[in-house]
Amino acid sequence: MTKRPASPELPVEKLRWRLDPGGLPFRSTDEITALSEIIGQQRGVEAFRFGMGMARKGYNIFVSGQPGTGRLFTVKKLLGELSGKDGVPDDLCYVNNFKQPEAPILLRFKAGLGGRFRKDMHEFLENVKREVPRLFESEEYLGRKNAIAEAHEKQVLQFYKAVEDKVRDTGLVVVKMQMGPFQHPDVLPVVDGEPKRMIELEEMVDKGRFPRDEFERLKAKRQEVKDELDHIVQQVKELHKQVGRKHEEVDRLMFMALAQEFAKPLREAYPDNKVLEYLDAALENMVEDLENIKSMGQTGAPQMPFMGPPPPEAVLHPYEVNLLVDNSEQAGPPVVIESYPTYRNLFGSIERIMERMGGWRTDFTKIKAGSFIKANGGYLVLNLMDAIMEPGVWQTLKRSLKTKQIEIETYDPYYFFTSTGLKPEPIDMEVKVVVLGDPWLYHLLRRYDQDLPKIFKVRADYETSMERTEESVLQVAGFVRAEQDKQGLMAFSAEAVAEILEQAVRMTGRQEKISTAFPVLADLLAEADHFARLAEAEKVSAEHVDQAVEARIHRSNLIEERIQELIDRGSLFVDTDGQVVGQVNGLAVYSAGDYMFGKPARITASTSMGKEGIINIEREAELSGPTHNKGVLILAGYLRRKFAQDRPLSLAASIAFEQSYGGVDGDSASSTELYALLSSLSGKPLRQYIAVTGSVNQKGEVQPIGGVNEKIEGFYLCCKHAGLTGDQGVMIPEPNVKDLMLRKDVVRAVAEGRFHVWAVRDIDQGIEILTGVRAGKRKKDGSYPKGSVNQLVDHRLRQLAEGLRDFGGEASAPRRPRPKKSPGPPSPEP
Repeated sequence: MTKRPASPELPVEKLRWRLDPGGLPFRSTDEITALSEIIGQQRGVEAFRFGMGMARKGYNIFVSGQPGTGRLFTVKKLLGELSGKDGVPDDLCYVNNFKQPEAPILLRFKAGLGGRFRKDMHEFLENVKREVPRLFESEEYLGRKNAIAEAHEKQVLQFYKAVEDKVRDTGLVVVKMQMGPFQHPDVLPVVDGEPKRMIELEEMVDKGRFPRDEFERLKAKRQEVKDELDHIVQQVKELHKQVGRKHEEVDRLMFMALAQEFAKPLREAYPDNKVLEYLDAALENMVEDLENIKSMGQTGAPQMPFMGPPPPEAVLHPYEVNLLVDNSEQAGPPVVIESYPTYRNLFGSIERIMERMGGWRTDFTKIKAGSFIKANGGYLVLNLMDAIMEPGVWQTLKRSLKTKQIEIETYDPYYFFTSTGLKPEPIDMEVKVVVLGDPWLYHLLRRYDQDLPKIFKVRADYETSMERTEESVLQVAGFVRAEQDKQGLMAFSAEAVAEILEQAVRMTGRQEKISTAFPVLADLLAEADHFARLAEAEKVSAEHVDQAVEARIHRSNLIEERIQELIDRGSLFVDTDGQVVGQVNGLAVYSAGDYMFGKPARITASTSMGKEGIINIEREAELSGPTHNKGVLILAGYLRRKFAQDRPLSLAASIAFEQSYGGVDGDSASSTELYALLSSLSGKPLRQYIAVTGSVNQKGEVQPIGGVNEKIEGFYLCCKHAGLTGDQGVMIPEPNVKDLMLRKDVVRAVAEGRFHVWAVRDIDQGIEILTGVRAGKRKKDGSYPKGSVNQLVDHRLRQLAEGLRDFGGEASAPRRPRPKKSPGPPSPEP
């Protein structure tokens, strides 16, 4: 067994933060009070409260933060606490505009009065429907109508009697001639006691059967009487019109008297000028449509389809009230959470119906409100990404917030095929909009949409973690109790709560922080409760929490297991023992959506004489990302700073991630690549049982990286499968020590001396651990101690530079001509 190098190995206590259950002031969550306050989001809560308190234009709230940090829950809670201080907004109604039916009128009522107005208007219409037919069948009405009719008939008879008196004893008579469906009075001569038409009498004259002188006398007399009769007929027609107008006036006066009586309670209950104007317009329109209103009392089936009188519902339909927003049941400002923010759901629509003849029809009663209008006077909450993805929503929302008005219309991408024809009166808006979105979405809109800072002046930024203090630990315990009551979970022991808290710390990747992803923690609580119930336990223990965590990992780590299988069977080359020059185990992190894991990757370096410098094979193959490219370029800066102060840096070196067939990015392997490069130059082998991670700067300082827990655990798993020797371990940057929250099995292996974790500050410290040879510090004369890694590297670089110089000089010297050889059989190549 190879002797382990003296190194800054980390003690077990630094590998994982542990919470002593005995330090908690309870043995079970049944003993504590459920948490009712919002924790871990002081910055976001303060910003939200500020936005709620600013009752000015544009102070809507953009809640930014990562999903899973409880944004929606806290928004609901804060709105519930802060929104009750204001009053209830008005009810909104649309009614018919009788002068311009395409522009319905908006009426506002105090909360609850809109529904009452609709009900009172319905009762008014029911009274009209019931009493108007009776009115036009009443004795008073019939008496007035009969009196007018009798006076008219009497006057007509007097007209005709005067004519008859005039033609008496003149041989003429007044008769009524049938002309189609009508009768027309005419004057005819009487011959032999019978009236004869003039054409018949003229034929008798031609045949000598009637004296011509008498015919001429009758003809002249008839024309005289006929002219007078035609004049009387015109007078009778005018009289008919006057009688019709008198009948209409009687109908109007009697109807108005009745309707005004029915409308009087409405006028007294709703004295608003706009409502009174609407009532006047409605009564006036009823008078103009009085014939249809009178027909509501008629019964019997029509002789032909669609030819009978319209039903009462159709007659009274124009006078109905469309209650758009009813706030009668609101105790305060409305809080509307729109989870499906389509254009129709947000801003409403104007519906259409198909008539029996196949045409489309719409009117003011088909106007429907959306959640944006229902939230008027209150608060609207929506997910901004969902809203932006819906056509027309973002532009309409911005326009409405800027103008503080909304005009309901039907948004239809195929508007050139369909049209509503209505333009309702715009609604004045006083609504505070709260949108939820990711931070990148906020910055994207802030940069490219100039309207965002005008309409969302408050940003409430939610954090993913909070400080780990005694207070926050107890607050999380209170959260566990709150979820216990909310979800009906079993009680959690102090050990289980401690395990939950340790998992919350691991989720942040920092020992001094606790995750604020409370929805994720709530799911973990429910899953632990599930395993406790399966075990028929009395309460949830730490073992059940561990089972829930392991089960969650097992559901997502299929890819990790398949990669480990490739390593175990030798398809992926990873050495966990021995020493090799120019070869080292780097560590990479894989992300599979909801699960991250680490795996080792072999990194090799090859050096030779040349001027190419450091060749990044991944970059040459177009598999390297910009951050990885930067890390490789830093390696050249490190070599120049340390080994090229008195001569040019002349070498050709290639660095590669072996068996890497996808993209590589990030600089967390730059120190690993540098170790392989130094090993290749010095000739000193690197220990393959030590995996390395960490980025490096040009000064040789090892910088922190991400995913340190997953990387350590990934190499531990490989070593465990290959067999733990007691020498294996991982070397990490010293600044990452505070990020360690390793799994319990890894910590246990370290405690037993079967696995190790080292933390290094710089490259010199790391190369000593990997080679077992001291790095060597530069002396005053610029040289390094003999036999040190740095001295070997410096010596090799000098050899490469001098060799390149000598080779270049030899190549530039004139060559002597070689003697010609006689042709013969070719010799074999070496």
